[in-house]
Parts: sequence; C-alpha cells; structure tokens
Amino acid sequence: MISYLEFEKPVAALEARVAELRQTASDGDVDISAEIRRLEAKSADLLASTYAALTPWQKTQVARHPMRPHFSDFVTRTFTDFMPLGGDRYFGDDQAIIGGFARLNGRRIMLIGHEKGNDTQSRIRHNFGMGKPEGYRKAIRLMDLAGRFGLPVVTLVDTSGAFPGVEAEERGQAEAIARSTEACLGLPVPMVAIIVGEGGSGGAVALASAERVLMLEHSVYSVISPEGCASILWRTADRAPDAAEAMKVTAQDLLGLGVIDRIVKEPVGGAHRDPEATATALGQAIGEELDHLRKLKPAELRTLREERFLRIGQA
Repeated sequence: MISYLEFEKPVAALEARVAELRQTASDGDVDISAEIRRLEAKSADLLASTYAALTPWQKTQVARHPMRPHFSDFVTRTFTDFMPLGGDRYFGDDQAIIGGFARLNGRRIMLIGHEKGNDTQSRIRHNFGMGKPEGYRKAIRLMDLAGRFGLPVVTLVDTSGAFPGVEAEERGQAEAIARSTEACLGLPVPMVAIIVGEGGSGGAVALASAERVLMLEHSVYSVISPEGCASILWRTADRAPDAAEAMKVTAQDLLGLGVIDRIVKEPVGGAHRDPEATATALGQAIGEELDHLRKLKPAELRTLREERFLRIGQA
C-alpha cells in the first residue's frame, strides 16, 4: 500500500475513489468501468503533473520516503551473486554501510552502499543509514580488495550524514571519512557512485568521490540537511523549504552545476511506486558507465577524478 506525502493528497483522494468504485463494480451489477477509466486517467495525469513540478523541498521528502528502495532492495533487483563482507578489522562491523562482491549483468564488481532499513527494527539495526568510523573503514578495506583484484567499484549512497554521536567521534569519525574519500580518489579501477536517496554531507562524499557520479531523478545531495541549514541561518527548522531552494539540492540543479554527471529517471510518482523499474534503469545506467570506463588505465582514472572535482565551482 502506497504511503502518501502531504503534497500527494489530491492524488491520494482520486486513487481512493478509484479503489471504492472498483469495489462497487465487483459487488454490483452496474457497469461503471467507463467512470473508473476516466478517474484512473485523471489520477495518472495529476500524478505526472505533480511530479513534473516538484519543489526542492518536495524532492527532499520523496528522497526520504519510507517506501523508497534502499541498498538491500537494489541488491535483490539490480545485482546478482552478492557476497557480503563484514568488519573493518579494527573495531567491528557497521550495518549502516554494507558491501561485498556482486555481479551486474555478469560483470564482477565490488558493491558498497548505505542501508537505512525498511521498518523500525531494521532501521535501528542499520542506524538509519548513518555510518560510523568502522563502516567507512570497512568501505576502505573493500575498495582495497577491489583494487587488488581489478574489480570496478559501485557505490549506492543513501544517508542523511555520518553518525554524529560521541562514540563515533571517539573512534575517529572525521579521519575515517577523510581516508574513505582518499581511497575513492586513489582507486586504480573504475568507480561509479549513485545517489539513490539522500546524499548528506561528508557521510555521502566518502562513498561518492568517483569519476562518474549519478543521481536518481528525485534524490538529493547536499553538504547539510535543509533543516540543519535553516537552523543555522534562521534559527528555525521551519525554514527548511527555503533552505532546500537556496542550497540547490536536486539532481537537476547539481547536473547544471557540474557536481554530478548524469540523472537516472524514476517512474512517474517516484522510485517507491515501481522499485522494479527503478532497479532496471539503475542497472542499465551503471552498466553503460562501466562500459565507458573499462578501457581507461589507472592513471587515467585518477586524473579523471581529480579533474572532475577541480572543475566544480568554476565559472
């Protein structure tokens, strides 16, 4: 069952009416199929027009939708033969960041990403996708393995940010994020990063410093959350919609600014309405990028990453 966002209420009302008419049609003898088709078309048009004109704040809400597909969903739909590898060999195994060997259309890869969880229990287990130092050190270990075995690295980024707790700082959160970013930039193999939901702050950059950075159509990517920005600038999180507008957090804005390289379209109404189609489109986009990068030598890949990040912000 679809969970509707605030701005989707008109669509929700129409879809509820369609469901009522279908129930009536199944229970009675009156033919109301024409009315059902009319309302279905009206609902589809309204959904399409609504999602074609989303504000940055509305896109942020879509990126955070509780039913939006996460890492584990893409593992089962986009990739095959996933073999998870755990632990950082220093402290423990962080379930907010998961990774391991996998295949994409037969091609062996190293797959790493944030996992937010899909219900209360799993969200707590995965710490809502907020990685701790051991999670980023695990990512470094897996990137080292990928370089050793000549496997391209694919990362799925979906986090509001790295975990800000005292214990994370005690275990060297900033250092772990910096070294993970460094590991991305120094990889001798191709790397493709995709923002599939939220791309928040250094917690996202640590897995997204690739030569090709993609975003799903309704995902967001920013140095701080809109609420955090609003709290700093206006002393109230109520101005989050204004902050989202000013920060240019959407995939469309970031493509224009050169921060990302490509937008992967989502089904009408967002990825949560059709995870299967989203997974298919994501796999196709990743495969195309890896095909383009596979002939480049290690030095060329490193130069490509360096140049793309140095270009950001230039007029």
